[in-house]
Amino acid sequence: MGTAIVMMLILGAILGLGLGIADSKLKVEVDERVEHVTGMLPGYNCGGCGYPGCSGFAEGMVSGEADHWLCKPSKPDQKAAIIQYLEETPGPDGNTIHVKP
Repeated sequence: MGTAIVMMLILGAILGLGLGIADSKLKVEVDERVEHVTGMLPGYNCGGCGYPGCSGFAEGMVSGEADHWLCKPSKPDQKAAIIQYLEETPGPDGNTIHVKP
């Protein structure tokens, strides 16, 4: 019985160490601009832009997939602020994004 407990503790420690190493080596770098742009959008999640909600449209803009403005319910000042933010804020790769109004 004591041997089984010791073996389970050793196995748990080895697997925990493996998970810790995998977490540091396989970390995915998240672009913080997606969350910021999502917060600046109206938040209606209407799908009028062709993307699945405001977060999908924000991700499309930040990835460069949406190269022109598609959000119909946003106000002109929101639109200008988002476009200015994307043009002035570089991503993890150091590049900025140009979105046509």
